[in-house]
Amino acid sequence: MPRRSPAPRRRLPGSAGPPRGGLARAGGGPRGGRAEIGALLALADSLDGLDLNDLDVYVGVSSGGFVAAALANGISPAQMYRLFIDDGADAALKPEIFLRPAVGEFWRRANALPALAWRAALQYLRDPFHRGVMSSFSTLARAMPTGVFDNGAIDAFLARLFAASGRTNDFRELHRRLYLVATNLDTGASVTFGAPGHDHVPISRAIEASSALPGLFPPVEIDGEHYVDGALNKTLHASVALEAGVRLLLCVNPLVPFDASSATRRGRLTVEKLNQGGLPLVLSQTFRAIIHSRMRVGMEKYRTQYPSADVVLFEPDREDADMFFANIFSYSQRKRLCSLAFAKTRYNLRLRAATLGPVLARHGIALREDRIADSTRDVRSALTDPRAVRADPRRRRNVRGTARELAHTLDQLERWMASRPRAT
Repeated sequence: MPRRSPAPRRRLPGSAGPPRGGLARAGGGPRGGRAEIGALLALADSLDGLDLNDLDVYVGVSSGGFVAAALANGISPAQMYRLFIDDGADAALKPEIFLRPAVGEFWRRANALPALAWRAALQYLRDPFHRGVMSSFSTLARAMPTGVFDNGAIDAFLARLFAASGRTNDFRELHRRLYLVATNLDTGASVTFGAPGHDHVPISRAIEASSALPGLFPPVEIDGEHYVDGALNKTLHASVALEAGVRLLLCVNPLVPFDASSATRRGRLTVEKLNQGGLPLVLSQTFRAIIHSRMRVGMEKYRTQYPSADVVLFEPDREDADMFFANIFSYSQRKRLCSLAFAKTRYNLRLRAATLGPVLARHGIALREDRIADSTRDVRSALTDPRAVRADPRRRRNVRGTARELAHTLDQLERWMASRPRAT
C-alpha cells in the first residue's frame, strides 16, 4: 500500500508572528496523569482568556504525552475527566490497559533460552579454570524480559480514542503542533516525534515509545530503532516549544521530591523516615529527586536562553503525601487525587497571584480572583461551568438537543394555542 503523502499543516492562530502559547507536560505515570487532569481543570476554570485546546504548541514526555496529545486533538480537560476519571461508560482507561503481561516479550525471551544456555555451557567448558560459572552463565541475562507489561495495549487504546470523529492519530493532520519526546535506546539521544522526519509515526505509537519506562515496559521499535521513556534525558523538554518561538509556556510537572521531615512536623505524616517504607519508596524518592533537580537546572537555563519568553511552572508541594504514597497504578483513588490536584493548583494560583497576574496579563490572560477565592469551588463546579460545557462536544450536543426539544415543544404549544376557540 503506497504511503500517504503528508497533509499540509494548517495555519496556526497568530501565525503572522511567533507562536503565542504552549504547554509542556512532564511524566508521572498513570497516577500523575490522573492528578494532572485536576490541575488542568483548575487552570481552565481559574484563568480567563486561556483555552487549553487553543494553544499553538504542545510538548509531552512519558505519560505527559497522553495529556498533550489529547489537548492537541481537541479533547478538553472536562472531557478527559469524563473519559479517564469519572464512572460510567466513558471511563475506558482502566488499570488492565497498563497491567497486561508482556506475553510476546516473555515468549521471545523464553525461546532464546535453550540456545543461550548451550552457549554459556560451552564458554565454561572451554576454559573452566579462567572463566567462573557465574561469568559464563551471565550470557543467560539476555533471556530476561526487557519489560513486565505490554505497552502495545496503550497504543491500541489511544488509536481507538483518536479515531473518533474530529480527532486524528496523524501529527500532520492536527490543527496544532504536537511534539512527543522519546529516547533512542542505542544512541541515548532524544528524538522528537511530530518534528519533520518523525511526523509520519502514529501519535499513539509515539506516546507508547515516550512512556516506555525501562523495566516496566519493553522498548518500542519504530523504523528499526528502539525507544524508551523520554524522561531519561530531560524532565520537560520545554526547549522544544521555546525553540519554536512560544512566548508563554505553561509547564506542568507532577513529580517532586517528598519532604517527609517537613510533612511530619506539620502533622501530615506519621512516618518520618522513608527508609521504613522499603525499596519502592526509596526508588520513588531517588527518581523524583534526580528528575526534579535536572528540571530546575533546565528552568534556570531557559530564563537566560529565552529572555523574551515567559515560562510558568506548576507542580505539587513537596509535602503532598497523597501523591507520593498513592499506588502508581491506582484506579480507585483516581477521583480523590484529581480533586486534590484541582484544589492545590487553585491554592498555588491564589498564593502566586501577585506575581503571576502581571505575567499572564501580558498574554491576554487574567486570573479569575472570584473563582480562586471561592473555598467551596470543586471539580464538579468546574465541570458544570458553561465554559466547560462549550468546550465539550458531547455536552454541546446535549445542549443543542435540549434546545431543539424546547423549540419543538414551544411550536406545539403555539399551534395548540392558535387552535383554541377565542373567547367572545
